[in-house]
Amino acid sequence: MNWTPPPVAGRLTADAPLAPLVWFKSGGVAQWLFEPKDVEDLRSFLAQCPADVPVMALGLGSNLIVRDGGVPGVVVRLGKAFAKVEKLDDLTLNCGGGASGILVSSTARDAGIAGLEFLRSIPGTVGGFVRMNGGAYGREVKDILVDCLVVTRDGQLSTLPLSDLGYTYRHSDLAEGAIVVSARFRGMPGEAEAIQTEMDRISASREASQPLRSKTGGSTFKNPPGERAWELVDRAGCRGLTIGGAQVSEKHTNFLINTGTATSADIETLGDEVRRRVKDNSGVELEWEIKRVGKTL
Repeated sequence: MNWTPPPVAGRLTADAPLAPLVWFKSGGVAQWLFEPKDVEDLRSFLAQCPADVPVMALGLGSNLIVRDGGVPGVVVRLGKAFAKVEKLDDLTLNCGGGASGILVSSTARDAGIAGLEFLRSIPGTVGGFVRMNGGAYGREVKDILVDCLVVTRDGQLSTLPLSDLGYTYRHSDLAEGAIVVSARFRGMPGEAEAIQTEMDRISASREASQPLRSKTGGSTFKNPPGERAWELVDRAGCRGLTIGGAQVSEKHTNFLINTGTATSADIETLGDEVRRRVKDNSGVELEWEIKRVGKTL
């Protein structure tokens, strides 16, 4: 793709390695990695970016397989300028698209806002939560979102209320290439001590049940209606299954692990093999929850 990007106020890097930026620590390069200085920098860039140039947002890279052939077009990464969380009123926070779940939940605790504790357990950023209707421990973003501020692919800035996002399980109707630059979350009145206790419970539960110290990508497959993905994977005999340097976690079978030498192809091939075995064993077609982007080699 022969294209010369416009000047930017932030940072624009050609052939930027993405493996260091994602949890699996595998995959190729971004043709361009753009880290905008602010919302206006992002708007201006996208407005000048030809419509045929692919654009995708990258948060903490926790639920993502970047294929080994890299990602064509532009990968947008929201940095510190987009990672602020501010209290708007007694129950509402304004959260930058690059803010982590830990920062949002901790700010809510300090403000005496309950109901956002579950964000402590989601290893990602607000932009990703909003796009994917992120959830855990019985709560989802749709339960707390008021609205979000979005820069669309053509550089337009718009505010989308909850009702416009068409939320279903781990899915929204947010347009491809649109980037969430902030969101307003509303909780309930709470006491800081009780909120912290709930956050500690969630943290301990994750530590006990998930391979958090490994190079992983979070929950691999969506839970089918009435089923748990990890149980289906386990029943299909996939616990510990290995392809190349990729392995199904022994600790939690809905997690794939890079044992140290895995290519992204190893990881994706293993996931597809797990899907095949589950389909043969139970008749259930598992859907990927992890997003897979880029080109194969």
